[in-house]
Amino acid sequence: MSPAGCSHVNSFKADNWKQSLRVIYQCFVWSGTAESRKRKAKSCICHMCGAHLNRLHSCLYCVFFGCFTKKHIHEHAKSKRHNLAIDLLYGGIYCFMCQDYIYDKDMEQIAKEEQRKAWKLQARALESWQHPHQSSLNPLQLDYILLEYCDQNGTSRMLRQLQQLYSIRNFGQVEKFPKHLNFSHGKGVGEKYSTWEPTKRELELLRHNPKRRKITTNCTIGLRGLINLGNTCFMNCIVQALTHTPLLRDFFLSDRHKCEMQSPNCCLVCEMSRLFQEFYSGYRSPHIPYRLLHLVWTHARHLAGYEQQDAHEFLIAALDVLHRHCKGDDNGKKASNPNHCNCIIDQIFTGGLQSDVTCQVCHGVSTTIDPFWDISLDLPGSSTPFWPLSPGSDGNVVNGESHMSSGTTTLTDCLRRFTRPEHLGSSAKIKCSGCHSYQESTKQLTMKKLPIVACFHLKRFEHSAKLRRKITTYVSFPLELDMTPFMASSKESRMNGQYQQPVDSLSNDNKVLCEQHRLREMQLVCMCGHDIITGKQPNHKYSLFAVVNHQGTLESGHYTSFIRQHKDQWFKCDDAIITKASIKDVLDSEGYLLFYHKQFLEYE
Repeated sequence: MSPAGCSHVNSFKADNWKQSLRVIYQCFVWSGTAESRKRKAKSCICHMCGAHLNRLHSCLYCVFFGCFTKKHIHEHAKSKRHNLAIDLLYGGIYCFMCQDYIYDKDMEQIAKEEQRKAWKLQARALESWQHPHQSSLNPLQLDYILLEYCDQNGTSRMLRQLQQLYSIRNFGQVEKFPKHLNFSHGKGVGEKYSTWEPTKRELELLRHNPKRRKITTNCTIGLRGLINLGNTCFMNCIVQALTHTPLLRDFFLSDRHKCEMQSPNCCLVCEMSRLFQEFYSGYRSPHIPYRLLHLVWTHARHLAGYEQQDAHEFLIAALDVLHRHCKGDDNGKKASNPNHCNCIIDQIFTGGLQSDVTCQVCHGVSTTIDPFWDISLDLPGSSTPFWPLSPGSDGNVVNGESHMSSGTTTLTDCLRRFTRPEHLGSSAKIKCSGCHSYQESTKQLTMKKLPIVACFHLKRFEHSAKLRRKITTYVSFPLELDMTPFMASSKESRMNGQYQQPVDSLSNDNKVLCEQHRLREMQLVCMCGHDIITGKQPNHKYSLFAVVNHQGTLESGHYTSFIRQHKDQWFKCDDAIITKASIKDVLDSEGYLLFYHKQFLEYE
């Protein structure tokens, strides 16, 4: 869809189109009265398969309901040439010619007006809540209405409504408002957090209602689809990866964020906190991230608009805005953190990249350390030559990857190329502090400090003056990754002759002995990640927990993601649709962004 909007809307705007659209919103989308909800439940079924679910859409040109998931509404649009349909759950308008949800100012105004009318009708039901047996709304609907009222009428009114709601839903059994529902005013999530201390009556209610929600291997809490708001799949897949980052999840769900912004409504960190609450609330219906999109457009204007954007570019922009909005919390700055910030974003995502420039005459070394949030890796097939593996590495298996037997490029190959010494040549001479003159040199990148979450960006999009294309080279990546060979400390050990040969390149008998020795050592590892006896460096092993993929071409494509819910359970996130995936599906995917989480955390 072009930035100017959808041009196919004009064909719908004929006589009385506004009234027709209002009737659809009143009867089949918002449904403010009990009668309209009953009518919607009875009539809103797919005219082809009879299903109630599967993302029902209504044709805007005729009376036809069809499944979006099973493409029944698509078949109707193609046969009748009715190009516009409305989502009966969220009210979004879909154009089958643009193949996307669209925005039209007039239609949006009608949708908002009818939604407000529905809220007012539902608000009148508040008066009947004093007689709960006469109310047609269940507790979940009551909560939903109150939350919507919070957005429209402010927190203070919501508190009064919630106080009334609690006294009604418990039929007078709860004498006062629960302490744990403490809403902050103007300072963001977590400012007035206090632990919940149940009253004697509440303890009695808990004893009579012992059923609790248990987190099992089949639990789906945290899995929630995201509505595509118009070419926003690049945003949705990054949100899925961030909301399934373990330490980030623990931070926000434990109410650790304290907003330092003058206006909390402009704080992206506050919105991320709300997103985590939405994802882990237990609701299964897809979430609409319109607030997040608005804040991203506000603070990263180069991403504004309905054009397709790059998921990697969005990730970096989102981390940058989150980092800037967190920066008010500057307590506990440490020199080991490369950019001297102690916010949650830098604690999790920031690493230190060491650059060693060696003079070819005096062999003097100039070292700099720069912070990084991700590592961009070149791929075979790009205009940049991809170096061949060294002859001594034939047949080696590192990080569970076979390099030469199948001829497949691996993630370890890309990391080896990234950290290899590079001769800068005569055209890029530097002034050597030892020689006091310009000399040729070599440059080598290594990891000085590893982040908790390592993000690898496979550079599949090539932009140059002569060429714009997508590189589709398959890159094999492992479930577990050992970053030890790419550390600056490993390079120093190799130079001093202390670096140990990888176990995989030893004989079978030696492999068994080394493995037994390694298991004995692991039993003595303390909580900080250091070996008590030998004093070895921390463990540098990572586990894969999210993969972002891009299907299509450079001009037209779609982003999806795989996320790990439990240890061996993976799910594919395709905007609003979430399906279970196998480990093979994950490892066979093309891979664009790879997210790895550190297995052992070091406490400083």
